[in-house]
Amino acid sequence: MASMAARAATTAAAAVRAVARAAPASAGRELHVQTQPPVQQQQYPWKEKLERFKGELSKGVWGYWHLGAWKPLALSARKRARLRKEVLLAGEDWPYDPARKEMRKKRKGHKCDRVAAEKRAVTAELMKKMPQMLLDYKKRRWEKKMKEEESKKDDD
Repeated sequence: MASMAARAATTAAAAVRAVARAAPASAGRELHVQTQPPVQQQQYPWKEKLERFKGELSKGVWGYWHLGAWKPLALSARKRARLRKEVLLAGEDWPYDPARKEMRKKRKGHKCDRVAAEKRAVTAELMKKMPQMLLDYKKRRWEKKMKEEESKKDDD
């Protein structure tokens, strides 16, 4: 039991020593106390980050060309994404995204597959008209036959 109390006391002393900061010998030792920033700065840390990196963010998303050499941004992509997310979650506007490209007009895939599908659609439409087309064809053939018979009669 006594050993447990001694062990706890030594770990507590070690914790105090870890927090203690070395100072000039005349001043003795003082404890380092972290002060928290005001609540408003805690809630909106992205505002100061945005101000600090505004010039860098306006240079581009991935980097920029400077005197013929490619320069990556001073802000990593992960930090940029986190800052963007914080700004958007706060309901603010993020003007540093690149412009969106147009949608592709050229279709992907094989042309023969598209053409075959179009041909099948045209064939289906024509098959709906087929009975009328057959009747028209038979009528034209009959009229041609009648005309030939009349021309033979007239020749005789």
